[in-house]
Amino acid sequence: MRILLIQPGDGEELGFRQTALVEPLGLETVGGALAGHQLRLLDLRVGGDLEKELARFGPELVGINCSFTLDRNKAIAVAEAAKAGGGRGVPYVVVGGHYASVSPGDFAHPAVDAVVVGEGETTMAELVGCLERAEDPSRVSGLVLNGRSGQTRTGVRRLATRLDDLPMPARGLTRGHRKSYYLFTERPMATVETARGCPYHCSFCSVWQFYRGRYRAKGPKRVVREIAAVEEPYILFTDDNFLADVDRAMQIAMLVLEEGLQHRYAFQARSDSIVANPDVVRLWRKAGLEGVFIGMEKINDSGLQGIRKENSAENNERALEILRKEGVGVTASFIVDPEWELEDFQALRQYVVSHDLEVPSFSVLTPLPGTMLHRQMRDKIRVRAPELYDLLHAVVPTRLPLEQFYQQFSALYRESYTAQRLWSSGPRLLWQALSKGNLAHLQRLAQAARGMGEAETYLAGHRRWAEPSPSPEVGAVALQRVGGA
Repeated sequence: MRILLIQPGDGEELGFRQTALVEPLGLETVGGALAGHQLRLLDLRVGGDLEKELARFGPELVGINCSFTLDRNKAIAVAEAAKAGGGRGVPYVVVGGHYASVSPGDFAHPAVDAVVVGEGETTMAELVGCLERAEDPSRVSGLVLNGRSGQTRTGVRRLATRLDDLPMPARGLTRGHRKSYYLFTERPMATVETARGCPYHCSFCSVWQFYRGRYRAKGPKRVVREIAAVEEPYILFTDDNFLADVDRAMQIAMLVLEEGLQHRYAFQARSDSIVANPDVVRLWRKAGLEGVFIGMEKINDSGLQGIRKENSAENNERALEILRKEGVGVTASFIVDPEWELEDFQALRQYVVSHDLEVPSFSVLTPLPGTMLHRQMRDKIRVRAPELYDLLHAVVPTRLPLEQFYQQFSALYRESYTAQRLWSSGPRLLWQALSKGNLAHLQRLAQAARGMGEAETYLAGHRRWAEPSPSPEVGAVALQRVGGA
């Protein structure tokens, strides 16, 4: 079967989308499960002409990734184009990914035939086989099918029992774009998934609900096999907490050293895992660890308790000390509450400066579909446009006047990335850019940073997208359908 996998393009989003562009690993993994078919992957974030590709390739099935709320309308637009321009007939259109899974009701659209709910490798392989045999897709579990009478669920797909048995990602599908993927100044770079799920239940996160409260991991040998297959020099592990199983993390590092692999690495980890296991940081530093992303979220224990983080401010600070002692860079993220007053913003700014955080990031507390927070705050939601669910805009009322809220929020970025603070790392970043031929890329990053420090940038987006709309609340239908799955 001719299958076209599509990653929708980016718009003019702020922040995270401009500082990082990683490979579509989910589509590559699904591609690995569809080996033997005529496969193509179109990443519209880095180029390509959708209409020409549809006409030239004439796919029989189009698979569209929608992992984030703000990509919903882009995914629908791609689906509409696929139905209109299949070339050799009208393709069967499937949407999958994290957001599509937690909110399948938001894809009850004539251009979409089915939504994959949950892990997609086995579901897609079975669906393709079913379509090839001209059988009824309703016999494939893990789908929500769109029909004239509405949506029907085909049954809950069980989570994969052994992640080691999953196919290797088909990275060759993005061969022509490998140099386009970056994380800050690291370009080119690649991503490796070594585990799925998280044992913690933070109220703002849907990961643990997507994976039904389970944590599963690939074995050390399988992980090292994936690492060895990566050609790029820099690897980001996509796990939500790479140190959830410390013994496993230690074994992976030892195998990396034994194999003599020469990559450089970054991973995400909870501060309490780092504090409890400084030896694993030391070992990974020897293996090539350069950066760790920590969700500090709040600057005090009461704030952490309010979002069910199950951690402490003391752990955050001790983790900083451990990582700095080992020469590992830290990207610390914080959550800004729409209920904040002026003194709350000031306290966070002082914290960033007093703890000398070089690469802080800030996001607005957002009730994303599929989260406990969404259920708690549903009645407060005033903004329905998916485009503003980017963690940088307020979708519930703010205590401060909206303009003042964005002035304070943008000041967090502006004052955290002053010329004086950047000067110490500026020569290093410039040297990296020149040595890798990425000067134009560095200039784009600098432009993105400036935009994040301007309140008008956020207000413009709010004015554009936050008009009252008769459309249903984002994720409302889906939560009723998915709850308890």
